[in-house]
Amino acid sequence: MPRSFSRRRVLAALPAALACALGAGAARPLRALGAGGEPIRIGVSGPFTGGSSPMGISMREGIRIAAGLINARGGVLGRELELVERDDQADNKRGARIAEELVHKEGIVAALGIVNTGVALASQRHYQLARIPMITAVATGSLVTRQFLPPEFADNYIFRVSANDSLQAQVIVDEAVTRRGLQRLAIFHDATNYGVLGSEDLTTALHQRGLAAVIIERFQLRETDMGPALRRARQAGAEAVLTYGIGPELAQIANDLARLNWRVPIIGSWTLAMSSFIDRAGPNAEGARMPQTFIQEATNPARGAFLAAWQQATGVARIPVPPAAAQGYDSMLLLAQAISQANSLEGRHIREALEDLRTPVQGVIMTYLRPYARDQHETLTHPQQIHMGEVRDGRVVFAYAQDRQRAMQS
Repeated sequence: MPRSFSRRRVLAALPAALACALGAGAARPLRALGAGGEPIRIGVSGPFTGGSSPMGISMREGIRIAAGLINARGGVLGRELELVERDDQADNKRGARIAEELVHKEGIVAALGIVNTGVALASQRHYQLARIPMITAVATGSLVTRQFLPPEFADNYIFRVSANDSLQAQVIVDEAVTRRGLQRLAIFHDATNYGVLGSEDLTTALHQRGLAAVIIERFQLRETDMGPALRRARQAGAEAVLTYGIGPELAQIANDLARLNWRVPIIGSWTLAMSSFIDRAGPNAEGARMPQTFIQEATNPARGAFLAAWQQATGVARIPVPPAAAQGYDSMLLLAQAISQANSLEGRHIREALEDLRTPVQGVIMTYLRPYARDQHETLTHPQQIHMGEVRDGRVVFAYAQDRQRAMQS
């Protein structure tokens, strides 16, 4: 894949319907001051190869589509956006090297992306110390936006559009305990930062209900036999399996549950929506439920236009990981509006604009109305902002009609 990405290719992939639908929804167009000038370079990093790549590729394409829309409308401050893309391969050390390179060699003014929590925690210090805003589009570890807080750091340059794991854990436990009446729950998590920290968030959410997991099982990436761990969970009397991992290993859990003929619900983090889970588990994925910020359905004109743009840009209707694509798209729109409001490419001014964004931004997940504040760098802060998805007939749909209705009204 190319190392950088600018106006020419993305305009070819941008349908007129997208510009019409989203342009009509904006409170006012992005300001365009001056003419010409060097492109505004935005760093984009994520796993574009390897097991996490469905998330990374979906995110990257969402960012590209949004950048194309912005460039088609004249860019920002009279200059086009140029995406400087790097594949971190979900590797913490590689991610840190990439962040350092983007900051010190590529001249970026801000960054978007990062899929894996471990990569975020290892790499975002380079953005923080350089005072370059970073909007995390996918990584959900609860520590991501809390790594650089006062008093050690006067200002925090890390923002997020995805649903953090503390919030997701509340939604997962509510589904299992309140909606389904289950109390004997097993937790299965992978050995990455994402899985370990997510398991801790689930444990906390259960504790708040006066419950504890009957068993907690940790597994490695590329684990090919979940049978022994599942047998232990069954012997412990588990009524459901709560998961924190990514697609390939989650599929192994579903497939081994079927081999054991143990039919209990799988309820887990948003990654149960990954194409690598659904495709590898096949019929065994049916019924799995997970929190979702975006479900691939045209529930309003902006989402319909985004889905049309996706198909035009990629040639396929299916998004491998719809929330990652939507979150990538929205992160680009939020950053562009902040640069416009700041009327500056200086990191401090962009951060201040993000913390006091005065113009509503119509995204795919929501219309953002002052989404951030100086002490709040999360766009999603309440369980009601998240939908419950379910795998049905090989795709993720709304698990509850009221969630779909709420999406149509947002």
